[in-house]
Amino acid sequence: MTEERAFWLAWAQVSGVGPVLLQRLQQHFGTLTAAWQASSAALQAVEGMGTQTLEQVNAARSQLHPAEFCLAHAAQNPHFWTPADSHEYPRLLLEIASPPPVLYYRGIVDEGENQGSKALIGIVGTRSPSEYGKRWTRKISMALARNGFTVVSGLAEGIDTEAHQGCLDAGGRTIAVLGTGVDIVYPPRNRKLYEQIVEQGLVVSEFPSKTPPDRAHFPRRNRIIAGLCRAVLVMEAPTRSGALITARFTNDFGRDVYVLPGSLDNPRSHGCLGLLNKGATVILSEGHLLELLGSMPQIDPAPAAFEQLSLPNLEPELQQVLTTIASELMSFDAIVQQTGYATGIVASALLQLELLGLVSQLPGMRYQRC
Repeated sequence: MTEERAFWLAWAQVSGVGPVLLQRLQQHFGTLTAAWQASSAALQAVEGMGTQTLEQVNAARSQLHPAEFCLAHAAQNPHFWTPADSHEYPRLLLEIASPPPVLYYRGIVDEGENQGSKALIGIVGTRSPSEYGKRWTRKISMALARNGFTVVSGLAEGIDTEAHQGCLDAGGRTIAVLGTGVDIVYPPRNRKLYEQIVEQGLVVSEFPSKTPPDRAHFPRRNRIIAGLCRAVLVMEAPTRSGALITARFTNDFGRDVYVLPGSLDNPRSHGCLGLLNKGATVILSEGHLLELLGSMPQIDPAPAAFEQLSLPNLEPELQQVLTTIASELMSFDAIVQQTGYATGIVASALLQLELLGLVSQLPGMRYQRC
């Protein structure tokens, strides 16, 4: 257990300190250990650290000893990652603007999934699908499993259940992202499915053990599904659906959204048709989808090697923007949000990095390291 890991965990307990502010603290001070030990005046220099949040921070620092808390926490939650465990924490999730400071899990960890060498594909949709939606979700999840993809969904009723079960029936591996603690099964009727996933796959959550379901947790859960995956498939969704939130996160993270087409006569398909109208890719068959997914660029197997290359001495803003950009495509807005810089500064930095041959711009204002 590293010292920095204990401080990631301690900061995560402070009310008002979310993933974005946590990243700003790390970027400002270099480590969260240094941030925890910083003066109140130094903390106030960090964007987003208001008076009320600072009071919560000071209260936590007076009551909490990070190392002791980490040991006690680990006794109740034996399996968890923090970004300080960069070799274990899912790599693609680290690349989003607001990665969970702590990620809990149960089941079998796959290093290839965490390092990005094995592609994770999300499948989401309505809790009350039609027979058409159920049938195609099963067909596609089984096809993905048989072709070496890991299927990610949210263990909800409906499309999520069909996606997980189809993958398991095909002998594949699936990940369930929960809006509860990893020891809470919700909905309860999916307990048997949950147990199968723990035995053959993985259950993950940003919420500690014994956290009950809460409506506010599920949109947060959706960003993790999008953040873990190279692409997300929306199988059937009405115009007001959590699946559309997942699709929006997927677009924000610079990843691909695929949609199962449906009928205008079916209200469950209206959200999917809206996504198609906004540029999502249509799924025409299992083979068509597999062909599209097979054309996704591979992720570099050793991201750390990039940092070891001989690079020119860069100004701080350029270095920060370059460090932020992942080998996976990132949208301009995601870079702005993750760096905390003004849009003008980011635009100028990206242009200079392009001229230096360190970054390339792709259609849709998306950027990638060269």
